Amino acid sequence: MSTDFPVNADPVMAADSGDQGYRYVRSALAEPDWRRLPGWREVTEAEWRSATWQRAHSVKNAGQLRTVLGGLLTDRFYADLAADQTRYATMAMLIPPQMLNTMVPGAPPDDESFLADPVRRYLLPVASDRDPDWPSHPHAERDSLHEADMWVVEGLTRRYPTKALAELVSTCPQYCGHCTRMDLVGASTPQVAKTKLALRSADRQEAMLDYLKRTPSVRDVVVSGGDVANVPWPRLESFLFRLLEVESVRDIRLATKAVVGLPQHWLQPEVLAGMARVAGVAAARSVNLAVHTHANHAASVTPLVAAAARALLDAGVRDVRNQGVLMRGVNATGAELLDLCFALQDEANILPYYFYMCDMVPNAEHWRVSVACAQELQDSIMGWLPGYATPRIVCDVPFVGKRWVHMVGEYDREMGVSRWDKKYPIDDDAAERGGVYYDPIHSLPESGRRRWSESYPSD
Repeated sequence: MSTDFPVNADPVMAADSGDQGYRYVRSALAEPDWRRLPGWREVTEAEWRSATWQRAHSVKNAGQLRTVLGGLLTDRFYADLAADQTRYATMAMLIPPQMLNTMVPGAPPDDESFLADPVRRYLLPVASDRDPDWPSHPHAERDSLHEADMWVVEGLTRRYPTKALAELVSTCPQYCGHCTRMDLVGASTPQVAKTKLALRSADRQEAMLDYLKRTPSVRDVVVSGGDVANVPWPRLESFLFRLLEVESVRDIRLATKAVVGLPQHWLQPEVLAGMARVAGVAAARSVNLAVHTHANHAASVTPLVAAAARALLDAGVRDVRNQGVLMRGVNATGAELLDLCFALQDEANILPYYFYMCDMVPNAEHWRVSVACAQELQDSIMGWLPGYATPRIVCDVPFVGKRWVHMVGEYDREMGVSRWDKKYPIDDDAAERGGVYYDPIHSLPESGRRRWSESYPSD
């Protein structure tokens, strides 16, 4: 069981036999055999391909996990999991079978292989994963990007002059431990009593549409949550048709982890037929309609994921793009990022788009990497992919927005403090706040770690 937390470790390019630290080899996608897991030995292919079956059999607690895995894991693992849920977890457990099946895909797992698995590390964290000295950064916040502070109406965030984020729902088909909206999304945990949306769904959508009609400078709307896959399709389709009636809106992006985590949802005939109707109206009005998804490791890109992406494109969506999160132990080497990008680009019709630095939410220090590491990673992946498919690594800076990691203004490497300029203040108050991002303390030199310890002595 993992107990040693590496200090000052920001791996960039894993050692490889290639001349430049990486060797490109095209690899065909494979759907792991779910029957290797004791609880799913009798599950048919038809059941596996059913979105209804996937949702009904999502793993929500340790007891359900034991049922699926049988006796493959020992009580030591479950004690580690229980300790995390009691002391650290900011997100409730919710793992679709599709995602659980990509953990240790080649064999039945045991404690060692399960703990080492990169998909497990962000979907099912355990206490021994966390940084024992600094599980949270002293400046971590539940709503680390202050999106709620920038709501123009409930659930509609405006951080940029021409763009807005519409949060239609506060649930997802899967919950990720690093969730940037952990303040709002999912059920409460012992650590976090979640914020609740106050308005009824229909009233909230009405208020959003009214604001957009009155604000023609907003031309780009990201429809998210939560996850739009958790909005009943007729309700989502109705909202999208009304959004398409707002003449000033020229780009619509649907944000859904479910292309990767629950591709069965997007392969449902009624959903694809509805998407084709929406895409047809978007094309007739010259509106760019795209889907953004969330894959963090090549292992989670399977033939079903590729089928869902292809089906969305065939329905008329302009692009399916990936927005991953940079995380230690998951994808924080150049080789891991390139493996993922080639799986997406070559095999799944998904465009590598962004990798965000992990936001400064509570209990996320073991995932986060430094700005310097992110800069090195950006350099290490340049030149391997077509330019249009080379993802940008960005830092989402509080009260500033997305910044390419090489755009940092000032950077104190000893203390891990970076300062970023805001070029387009929506309001004067926001312009005066934020602009600061902090490296994880474990990545700092000993002198910097000592100074943080002196300022924030441990309990």
